[in-house]
Amino acid sequence: MFTTISAVVLAGVFAASSAAYGALAQKRASTAFENPASGGGSMFVDTLNGLGEPLNVIISGLSSPEVLNEDGLINYAKAIGFSTECFGIHLGDPFPANLGDGHGPVNQTVELRQDFGSSGVGTCLESLIGGNHFRVYFQNGPSANTGAAFLAVSKEKSVSDHHDIVTDGYDIGRDALVSAAVGTHDFGGKTYVTAAENITGLMAVGSQGVNHGIAVDGIVTLLTVTVQ
Repeated sequence: MFTTISAVVLAGVFAASSAAYGALAQKRASTAFENPASGGGSMFVDTLNGLGEPLNVIISGLSSPEVLNEDGLINYAKAIGFSTECFGIHLGDPFPANLGDGHGPVNQTVELRQDFGSSGVGTCLESLIGGNHFRVYFQNGPSANTGAAFLAVSKEKSVSDHHDIVTDGYDIGRDALVSAAVGTHDFGGKTYVTAAENITGLMAVGSQGVNHGIAVDGIVTLLTVTVQ
């Protein structure tokens, strides 16, 4: 009798636990992101000069959870050709963004640069000659806790040109990152599969209010990253 009762109790506990886990997983995966404007935020980073740079790529909150944190996103970035800054040195002020999640303006979590095939020292080359780079912001506040990562991507000039953005550099940077990301990539013992979808209507087309007076096409690319 003890065995029968124990089995029934354990089965009930397992069923309840499974149901609770399923509910949790469903809640966590309920939305890809929330429009920052809905919570008083913006799809533009504040560049501290009255202008902004576009948050033109979003890593969906429906992605595998291990991608949606700083360490996990850095490992993913290394799989698609980006890495942390040269010797961990960051020049220039961090830029804040308000993702409308209840946190208000928050400085970038991390800035990552094109590594030219070397995750160890390649970003030193990017710092010298220019290339693609992006700032990362997580939408994880009390009013919009989607876990999505918003990226401000742009292609920049060399250090001798003060790392200014190249002509059409926001759209070019976005497209280059997306091209590098889509498909299957490996790094650090992880295999990532990335799918992309273009979204319009989140930001205006044109150069009004955009840093350096560089026009944007209004497209934001949503990446969904699955760890296999």
